This record gives sequence, C-alpha cells and structure tokens, in this order.
Amino acid sequence: MENKLAMSPTDKLAPIHQLADLMRQHQWLLATAESCTGGMIAAACTDLSGSSDWFDCGFVTYSNQAKTSMLGVAADLIEQHGAVSEAVVRAMARGAQTHSRAQVTVAVTGIAGPSGGSPDKPVGTVWFGFAKQEKIWAEKIWFPGDRATVRAATVQHALSRLMEILQ
Repeated sequence: MENKLAMSPTDKLAPIHQLADLMRQHQWLLATAESCTGGMIAAACTDLSGSSDWFDCGFVTYSNQAKTSMLGVAADLIEQHGAVSEAVVRAMARGAQTHSRAQVTVAVTGIAGPSGGSPDKPVGTVWFGFAKQEKIWAEKIWFPGDRATVRAATVQHALSRLMEILQ
C-alpha cells in the first residue's frame, strides 16, 4: 500500500513560496484586505510555515460597515461607487497599509455569487487593489464559474499578480 502525503492548499499556490522569499529579501510585511474571499488570501499566506516573518495581518471586511470601520473606507465612497469598484478597492488597499505595519497590501472586493450580480457587475466580477509603499495599482477581472471557483481564482490571481508587482 502506497503512502501518499496530503497536499497542503498552499502547495497548489506555487507563487506563495516565491512571494515569501521576496518579502523577506526586502524586509517588507504584507497585509490583506478581503471582502469576497473572506480571508482566503491571508489563509494561503499563513498556511506557509514561517509566514510571521513577512505577513502582518489580514482584514476580512465583508460588510460595507467593516470596510469603513476597519479600513477607513469612506461610507460616501461606497455609496457613490458601490463596494465592488475601483475607488473602493484602492481605498481598501491604502486602508490596510494605514491600519497595519505593512509596506505591501492586497485588497479584493467582488461578487462571487451565485446572487448579487447585475448587468454592469455580473457574478464573477472582482476588483483587485495592490499597494507597495506609496504606489497603488487596481484592476478588474471577471472570472467564470460558481462561487468556489470565483473565490479560488481570486486568491490565485491576487498572489500571482502580487508577485509580478514585487519583482
């Protein structure tokens, strides 16, 4: 009988080891601000042993009120643009920096489904925000699939894109 070791969820996320190395090289800390992923990005990072060297904290800000109280996202910004928007994800990324010790942040807000979509923001729409020191990037991606697929794709993209930004 063959002995197969269980694979950690992080083992499927190749960039996480490289991300850890880059963060350590620069002596940077990472913070996450997550809505639609509910902490899955932070979980992927902290699944890696030794992540306390480079991972500071994660904010799970699923509600609009949490985005405002935990990250300092202005309520009128959410009201004007909607929680799933470039303006809000940029504010989330900056807020994660402001409310942590991190130099680098990743923020996500989206519609994982199956409900909540609209013609201009269909299910699978995700906004990503990345901050490195003073600079902020934002991008929108649409992922097809069910809730689990959208959330997994969001985590994978967030980590992969973060690697690109840091290199």
